[in-house]
Amino acid sequence: MVTADADHDDGASEFRAFFEDHYAELARLAHLLTGETDAADDLAADAMLALWHRWDRVRAADHPAAYARGVVANLVRTRIRGTVRERRRIAAFWDRRPEHTEDPDVPAVLDVRTALRALPFRKRACVVLRHAFDLSERDTALALGVSVGTVKSQTAKGMAELQRLLGDRAAHELAARRS
Repeated sequence: MVTADADHDDGASEFRAFFEDHYAELARLAHLLTGETDAADDLAADAMLALWHRWDRVRAADHPAAYARGVVANLVRTRIRGTVRERRRIAAFWDRRPEHTEDPDVPAVLDVRTALRALPFRKRACVVLRHAFDLSERDTALALGVSVGTVKSQTAKGMAELQRLLGDRAAHELAARRS
């Protein structure tokens, strides 16, 4: 006879193993999506807490890691939306125009993280999951809760926009490194 305590202990052990196997990956995903180290740790921890509360459903899923990535992506999306709303409120309150300089000091090479932050969330998520995490189109679609076709189009558009932002020279260097 299996007791409820034995089931709980098995679930807790499985979750502990899942946590140890996937926490760093989820924090890295959150970091690449937000560009913020502290926020990434918080988001990964929040995702793990949410997964723990639904552990019976998560462990029964076909792809628990993809489910976890989806939770992180949704938490990041919520954070970004909140940040955008807050910035709009502040901008409306102060109603200040940004200062314009005639001859700005533009660095010769753009940081990839800065370029990634310039992409809309879905394009950024597709590019990061496909290229930084080497996920398949199918796994990326599972993580984001979208179709494979959406992953294909958003990844292609995101990469084209990154090429535009980073310039042809950087794009050629990146392509040469992949060969």
